[in-house]
Amino acid sequence: MNNYVYIIAGLPDFTPDWRQGEKSLDEYLDQVRELLSEKDNKVLDFIVKGFDKDQIGPELYKEALAHRLGFIREFFQFDLNVRNQKVRYLNQALGRDPEKDVLSLRDPEAEETGLEPEEPEFKESAKLQSILEGHDILARERGIDDLYWDKIDELTLFDYLNFDKILGVMVKMMIIRRWLILDEETGRAMFKKLVDEIRGTFKGVEYTE
Repeated sequence: MNNYVYIIAGLPDFTPDWRQGEKSLDEYLDQVRELLSEKDNKVLDFIVKGFDKDQIGPELYKEALAHRLGFIREFFQFDLNVRNQKVRYLNQALGRDPEKDVLSLRDPEAEETGLEPEEPEFKESAKLQSILEGHDILARERGIDDLYWDKIDELTLFDYLNFDKILGVMVKMMIIRRWLILDEETGRAMFKKLVDEIRGTFKGVEYTE
């Protein structure tokens, strides 16, 4: 049985001046993977696919929205909503059909019979629209990732000792890795934020190997 408390609380105590080179972010990801079961690692593999442009498509989202884990279903529904709103915004800016290239999972036959369920509400839509209308490209990307960060916090709000908490941490680390590529200083700051959150979550928790 996985000791999720130990896995998360056992992450190194990073300092504010932490720099990639002492140990890479991928090494920390590998460290967590080594302590997880094969079954749990397959779930992490699925999350990694969600950050791979070559893997993103209808089949990925169909599988995600039917997943046994609520975190996977809700996170990928959010991700799909964000991606589709970005596409609609760009279409509008380019004077194209708003629905061109939007990733739809709706079944045309079910729509004709009226059996297709309505799309879930995207409550972050207004915030995302405001971010997309910004003129600073880097700030826009950061704002979108902040939305993802906040969504993860929402989805794991009451998760302290379970696998969903680890999934949330892993998604945040994937976000941080992207910022390490875009901007090392920003990436380090986001990694420091993640570490502080982990330490705060498990403050006072005792665990043994």
